Amino acid sequence: MALDRSPAGSRNAGIGTPDAPRQLFASTPTQRVALARQQFFEEGVRPSGLVGEAVIQSWMRCSRTHADRQRIVPFDPVTPSRLHATLARNRQLLEAARQELGQMEHALAGTDCRVILTDSEGVVVHVTQQPAAAQQPVLRKTARVGVNISERIVGTTAPGIVASTGQACTVDGAEHYFDLLCQMRCAAAPIRDVTGQLAGVLDLTVEARRFGFDAASMVALYATTIENRLLQAQSRDHLILRFQASPTLLGTPLEALAGIAPDGTIAWLNNAGARLLGRLPEAADERDVEFLLGHDLASLLRLGRREAAQPLRLASGLGVWVQAQLKGGADGADFRHAVAMPGEASPLAIETREARQTQLAAAEAYPDADGTEASPQPQPEPTLREHSRKLIEDTLAAHGGNVSQAARQLRVSRGTLYRRLRGWRDEVAAPDSGRN
Repeated sequence: MALDRSPAGSRNAGIGTPDAPRQLFASTPTQRVALARQQFFEEGVRPSGLVGEAVIQSWMRCSRTHADRQRIVPFDPVTPSRLHATLARNRQLLEAARQELGQMEHALAGTDCRVILTDSEGVVVHVTQQPAAAQQPVLRKTARVGVNISERIVGTTAPGIVASTGQACTVDGAEHYFDLLCQMRCAAAPIRDVTGQLAGVLDLTVEARRFGFDAASMVALYATTIENRLLQAQSRDHLILRFQASPTLLGTPLEALAGIAPDGTIAWLNNAGARLLGRLPEAADERDVEFLLGHDLASLLRLGRREAAQPLRLASGLGVWVQAQLKGGADGADFRHAVAMPGEASPLAIETREARQTQLAAAEAYPDADGTEASPQPQPEPTLREHSRKLIEDTLAAHGGNVSQAARQLRVSRGTLYRRLRGWRDEVAAPDSGRN
């Protein structure tokens, strides 16, 4: 029998045969995920474009540790001793999140959503109590304080991905690795501490239904607010700066925050602050506040005396509104060295005065060899400016010219030291340029 070589015959020849092409385009999210699972788990093909890259990477990690996707996940809690240690270790996180967790639970009271907070390792430290738990067989087992829902234990979930990568994500239905979780939908966002490390994960999860609202946006908003509270709670030794291009954004989750250390460096920035200033350099000695903000520590400390937001021009030229709050208390860091208070001498003046007093004491203690005191010789009295310059030059020489180390010993910012050195260099260059 001759083959039908017409275009129609060519199209129909493969139908129902092993060579028939699969449906190339999925029209619904459910179809796309089903096709992605088929390509990844049955054919060993990366399903790019069908599911998010975060999900694909999670499937790859899980396939190396979980061979059977159809097994029953136990959802066992950690041991009582580990739970006790976990709750104690995360007490500051729980305190920072307490208000926002209450607000979330109130807002979601008319839904079947669970609010879950885990530590950085995926252990649940807070979960919403849900009256409709009987209709949520999987959530009833997973949403319990002490259960480890990390990727290593329960496979691909939004909080598991966030704990592994530190990046916010959503996981919808069959995007979960285990078949048991394919009726779940979850959205999670990270919470970081002052060191930039993951402190916890905030998650919204619902079972056997869709969210009905933008869960990713909601969880990101509340996670940001919790993170901002945690950053400030952990900054006992920092000057806290709140700043934004609009003063109406101060005090909201969109405000930029920075923690300024007593040595005049920026210790941390929240995400909004990093978007305005750029990411902090890795090296601590490159985080000078005057270089990054365009203002020295003394001027920023003076902002803390005013309650209202003040306009400020950053080093980049961007105008922002700023509020400053000194967090150091009785057990906090001392910033008094950074700025002269009314009626007090400047830090360099104090250093110079102490050095002068030491010199005078030495002269009185060591008279001439014949036992008589040295007769004072009329010498021009060095100015405070000259004393200050000599102190800086001697300190730089003692540290081999390292400006950062010298600034730390003098207890001033690197920017202040650079400005003094630049001023002296300009003074030397000015007479030379006049003779040319």
